[in-house]
Amino acid sequence: MKLFYGLPGIFLFLSSCTLDAGEIVRCNVRDFGAKGDRQANDTRAIQQSIDAAAKQEGGVVVFPKGDYISGQLTLPSGCNLTLEEGATILASSDPRDYHAGTRSGTLFLASGAENIIIKGAGCIDGQATSDLGKRWGAPEPSSVPFRTHLLAFDRCRNVLINQVSFVNSDSWTLHLKRCSSVTISKVKIHNNYRRLNSDGIDPDSCSGVMINDCDIVTGDDAIVLKTTGPEACSDIIVSNCRLESATAALKLGTESHGDFRNIRFEHCIIRNSPVGVGLFLKDGATMENIIARDLSMKMNNGLTHSVAPIFIDIEKRKPESKVGIIRNITFENVDITTGAGLLLQGMPGSPLHQITLRNITLGIHDPLDYSARRKPVGGSRTTKDERDTLYAREATYVALAHIEGLTVKNLAVNLSSADFRLYPRSALAGFHLENAKISNVTRSVEETQPSVVSLQDSDGALSLPSQQ
Repeated sequence: MKLFYGLPGIFLFLSSCTLDAGEIVRCNVRDFGAKGDRQANDTRAIQQSIDAAAKQEGGVVVFPKGDYISGQLTLPSGCNLTLEEGATILASSDPRDYHAGTRSGTLFLASGAENIIIKGAGCIDGQATSDLGKRWGAPEPSSVPFRTHLLAFDRCRNVLINQVSFVNSDSWTLHLKRCSSVTISKVKIHNNYRRLNSDGIDPDSCSGVMINDCDIVTGDDAIVLKTTGPEACSDIIVSNCRLESATAALKLGTESHGDFRNIRFEHCIIRNSPVGVGLFLKDGATMENIIARDLSMKMNNGLTHSVAPIFIDIEKRKPESKVGIIRNITFENVDITTGAGLLLQGMPGSPLHQITLRNITLGIHDPLDYSARRKPVGGSRTTKDERDTLYAREATYVALAHIEGLTVKNLAVNLSSADFRLYPRSALAGFHLENAKISNVTRSVEETQPSVVSLQDSDGALSLPSQQ
């Protein structure tokens, strides 16, 4: 007997779903009318298959080989999507295929759902391939009348995204807001490197997130943790990822209305990015207990005004914004190839607290002219102060300012004599440091001016080895 249930104007026949050998209900989207021919709009057929599978405990929606054009899809609790090899879901470029009345749409949308799985060897394509942003001599995002996200989940729990490829996202690729218990594993995200706002993964006020073994290329931040609301972003681990970004590879902020705590970035390879790891605190709140370790970075020197492999900054986005706190931050076992140095700076009224740099190696190649260098801004703001340029232009490869409780151990700056003569710089310069412990800082070039380490208005213990 065929069972059915009604939706407005259509009937979904549960007999279209089959049992496999393991007695798992499999709902093939083609059995619900999806064409997969890159011509037909398959939104309704796909949503029908999703809804049918949701009626079966453990039901799986299967996308066989084909090119499926779709608009917005709503994923309920228990949704399990499998994209087989050769299957591609293409985000419709027609605003009518999404909720009306807005300038943006979302391909995969879920709210308050749990136990969602998206997996398989297939691909999800946002079809946004053109350049965007004045940096590239292209139109600004505000000129685009309608843009799409590939995935936006809000208040969802127990989410697994595994192996699937996401390509050509128009704007944020995977936006997870107020979600918990999320695993994103072995995912590829390849967007246009020259398309502004095409972030990779954005955990926003999330907790319990694991991102591992991912390959991400984006025209904006690759993996960026945010708190657009008061809820904290906590207990996040990013490991074994390869990242390439036109802005920042691993980032906290700039949206920082809630706290960030217990974050680990480890065993990642960062390439072709002006900022490797960045902490951008603009909206108050606290960033604490952050560890970045075992990282390999090769920076993009092309964006000369904002190259900073490791960057930490506190500022006020608006005059009325609260001043935040950054404390208990550790970078260790980091190997960097760059033309510009690290920049870590607190505010005179809110210094950084308990900052550790341990086993950091900088290989300087094609050093950049600092005369026009500015700190990375990373987002909108209405305030400016001297710290936009003051420490960014100091003749050093590690600029540290307004820090209480600094530990630097085993910092090596390696460069050729020719590059040193072009821009004579210290290995490390500290400004307004309290309780600083600095040891085993080396520079490969033997010169007395500038000195290997330069400290101004600072106190603490300093120990340097003899130069080789």
